[in-house]
Amino acid sequence: MTMRTRTLGTTGPRVSALGLGCMGMSALYGEADRAESLATIHAALEAGVTLLDTGDFYAMGHNEMLIGEALRAAPAARREQALVSVKFGALRDPDGGWSGYDGRPAAVKNFAAYSLQRLGVDHIDVYRIARLDPDVPVEETVGAIAELVEKGYVRHIGLSEVGADTIRRAAATAPISDLQIEYSLISRGIEDEILPTTRELGIGITAYGVLSRGLISGHFTADRQLGAGDFRAMSPRFQGDNLRHNLNLVEALRKIAEQKGVSVAQIAIAWVLARGEDIVPLVGARRRDRLSEALGALDVTLDAADLTAIEEAVPPGAAAGDRYPAAQMAHLES
Repeated sequence: MTMRTRTLGTTGPRVSALGLGCMGMSALYGEADRAESLATIHAALEAGVTLLDTGDFYAMGHNEMLIGEALRAAPAARREQALVSVKFGALRDPDGGWSGYDGRPAAVKNFAAYSLQRLGVDHIDVYRIARLDPDVPVEETVGAIAELVEKGYVRHIGLSEVGADTIRRAAATAPISDLQIEYSLISRGIEDEILPTTRELGIGITAYGVLSRGLISGHFTADRQLGAGDFRAMSPRFQGDNLRHNLNLVEALRKIAEQKGVSVAQIAIAWVLARGEDIVPLVGARRRDRLSEALGALDVTLDAADLTAIEEAVPPGAAAGDRYPAAQMAHLES
């Protein structure tokens, strides 16, 4: 496997064709093994993965400290090639609850100061608010990040889960390198307005949820028991009839994968890779075996017949259930 590279928009850095989303190593998907998490980050760096994605609110800073520890222990060459993308702005409480988002300029700089310390770096490669603060114009939030760019604390400005109008307003304020947003075979909402807008403006896409939190990985089963701390236990797509319907889609996809001699996860990731050179899928592997499987998608070539078969097996809008519970959907523009 040879790691290919892609560019995060016209103003962003050159990164590996796949990025590693590290959230699951700390939060929202049940217990994770710390040693295995560190080993997985190191294996990703060794394989040529350069983009590591996190959020300062993932387990209240735990994920940033985990990445910082992994980077300190990595060989110098691998450490230097690593690019860290950080989301900020989500407000938490000691009980693990969520209290909205803060995009005020003073808060932006405060969040960045803590992230730099936890990560053990002198700059953040891509910095973005996780969700738009409805009480603060995006121009003010992006303007504050631009000031951090001027001072060298941030290299590139990103956005996360915002709509076409907000993207345009942000891009008129400062150069935007990248939009992070959910995109997969069963989450294709960006195709109507958002993706055409980012392509018009030269903004890249980092696609998270490419396996829909494991739902279309080929490994999830209807009888799997989810712990109370697992986000999927309250995710609409993992509930009752929705889950059964969605797993039927996975079985249709499995038939295509088997014909090509690849796994379901690999064909799902390869489909996202095939959507354009401006899209970098983030894989949320927490273990080295899952990372190895995901990296195998780079060797999967989908021809026109394959893509047609995939579209027939999992057509747009085929998924049952929203991608987040109603309370969280309210914070999304897309």
